[in-house]
Amino acid sequence: MIPTQAALDEAMIRVKPLIHRTPVMTSTMIDDICGSSLYFKCDNFQKGGAYKIRGATNAVLQLSEDQKAKGVATHSSGNFAQALSLAARSLDIHAYIVMPENAPKVKIAAVRDYGGHVILCPPTLADRESTLKKVIADTGATAVHPSNDTQVILGQGTMTLELIDQVSGLDFVIAPIGGGGVGAGACLACAYHAPSTKVVGAEPANADDAYRSLQTGEIQPSVKPDTIADGLRTQLGDKNFPIIKSMIDEIVLVSEEKIVEAMRLVWERMKIIIEPSSATSLAVVMTKPEKFADKKVGLIITGGNVSLDKLPF
Repeated sequence: MIPTQAALDEAMIRVKPLIHRTPVMTSTMIDDICGSSLYFKCDNFQKGGAYKIRGATNAVLQLSEDQKAKGVATHSSGNFAQALSLAARSLDIHAYIVMPENAPKVKIAAVRDYGGHVILCPPTLADRESTLKKVIADTGATAVHPSNDTQVILGQGTMTLELIDQVSGLDFVIAPIGGGGVGAGACLACAYHAPSTKVVGAEPANADDAYRSLQTGEIQPSVKPDTIADGLRTQLGDKNFPIIKSMIDEIVLVSEEKIVEAMRLVWERMKIIIEPSSATSLAVVMTKPEKFADKKVGLIITGGNVSLDKLPF
């Protein structure tokens, strides 16, 4: 069931006092390189260094008192782990976070700094899910999925709501596609508040399950994704895929080389830190410049949590 406009607008009202309204930044030099007018929605400046505090906050705010007493739990490679830990700490409840062993150390450390209890597991989706089930069975915590949760999707949609309020007349919004929460949220925001704006998904070619899912019309498994964009090594769910399937314009695949090139361009020209997952949005424009030529394009910059001792350049 696709969430209503009222549900999205209520989520915006709910989380607004607890999150940052992040800036939109531009670069004349990058515009000239790409032949487009680009507007970077910088949720790398969000609490926790990524947009996911939006969805986590919306979900946690709607827990019952009994659920709050037992805490929340999730599995995440980093950004949602930090977000849920931070949101839970704001309400003084426990957060149990299952993380893959190969998650960036900076993200594991940040989760612990935000008060989350980290449980490490092997780096496969099956291991993440089975470990989470055990944690929930042991603690009674409420599971909050990083992307396949209606309240999370609505919370993530507030980022695009802000963007289309800050920049009018966008032709496109490009959103990274991993688990599908930010993509589905972007689709809802544009469909309800900027229907002439098309949403394009950005996905690594080495983790192309969303692209394959859109082609076949059914969710395809993510099998051993091998991409520098660690935040996109997940797969779509039954709550966000129907939204993406019915509302997205297309999903564009980008190479690892193009992701690194885009990431470096933003670091060098805009002097801001973005992580590889965020760079996929710009990588789409660099991959298909003809599609975006002379257009106003909003780029979702999802986060800036990158390990500085493992930069790809």
